[in-house]
Amino acid sequence: MAQRKIVLFLLLLFVSGTLLGLTWLYFDFNPASEASADFLDQHWQRPLLPQGDPPAAGAGYEDSLDAKTCGGCHVQQYADWSTSRHSRSMGAGILWQMHIFDQEAANKCLNCHAPLAEQKALVALERHWPSRPEADLPGYVPANLHLQGLSCAACHLRAHRVYGPPARSGLSGNESGLPHGGFVATRAFEDSRFCASCHQFAQDGPRLNGKLREDIYNQWRASVYPERGETCQTCHMPERRHLWRGIGDADMVRRALAIDLKALSLSGGQIQLQLRLGNAGAGHHFPAYLVPRVEVRVELVDAGGRSHHQVLRHSLQWRASVDLLEEQADTRLAAGETRQLQALLPTSPEPDWSLRLTVDVAPKEHYERVYEDMLSKQAHLMRSETLKLLRQALAEARASRYCAVTLNFPLPTLSAPVAN
Repeated sequence: MAQRKIVLFLLLLFVSGTLLGLTWLYFDFNPASEASADFLDQHWQRPLLPQGDPPAAGAGYEDSLDAKTCGGCHVQQYADWSTSRHSRSMGAGILWQMHIFDQEAANKCLNCHAPLAEQKALVALERHWPSRPEADLPGYVPANLHLQGLSCAACHLRAHRVYGPPARSGLSGNESGLPHGGFVATRAFEDSRFCASCHQFAQDGPRLNGKLREDIYNQWRASVYPERGETCQTCHMPERRHLWRGIGDADMVRRALAIDLKALSLSGGQIQLQLRLGNAGAGHHFPAYLVPRVEVRVELVDAGGRSHHQVLRHSLQWRASVDLLEEQADTRLAAGETRQLQALLPTSPEPDWSLRLTVDVAPKEHYERVYEDMLSKQAHLMRSETLKLLRQALAEARASRYCAVTLNFPLPTLSAPVAN
């Protein structure tokens, strides 16, 4: 029993530090902004209330909470969502923890990973938790709704009433004959605070070395992007696409990271590398939070591409111990920040050699270490089904690694040295 308590303690530290989404604290004081804030306070109340009985006049398929049903009409939105991390927010990395947590702790995770009351009810039934529904769930709740993660209904449906941004077609949402009996249009869906519900901890939330563990909205507020009218949705939902691309996407990384590499010949026959890295395209820190690692390497390679020496290596990461009690490094770039690095080539290259710069991304590096730690120390306390999910989560985290950038640079001609 004592060992079982250790498992719970370690996992609670992990999840409470990285997965809980709390509400925003700041907003601009103008009538439109205050109206959005009032709407969002109500829209993202925790916990979300059940949808309740559908309208009597509604068509049966319109009442369904199944994302696939929404996709019958909203084809592009459903296709985009299906490729997004929102659709996978209830993957193995969170499901194995549902086997360990009690209902109260799990529901704090589900507030963002599967926030609908109906989703929580399905998890409770699956896990046989004490506070599970006594009656069958309504027919509009698909059996796999809890596995759909942050689904269409989580953002757009309250009490079977559809909410969304103002229609680009000019519809008000009150016209007769519209599906769902119309919709409620609000610009709150275009406001960064809509995303802050899950991507920003409150000021009294968990911290590491004095810094909020989830602080993306505040990072954006401190940047030039609000003044330029660029919100979270500008980058992560371009043209209202339901993509939410981020650190796991090579194009987003290349857009965020500016790279300038120079190789200078110095007096005495030495070659100096000057590498400048900049956060030129992310409206928050790069990377934004504790989980990812971005590693920049410069190598000396021969004509066949074989590496002979690693000249420079620099990680961009907010690295913490697996229990989130100790900050080990914070080398992230704030929005607009640049960093200058330099190194001397330790050896004389051959005439046909060159420099190769690579940017390797490990989107789930912190999770990799957590999963490995749990498997090495706590596996003997877990059931086989829990271990299967945990191993799957580790395999998926490792498989998410990729190379975002590979660039080749010529070496300078040593016959015309630049004075040091």
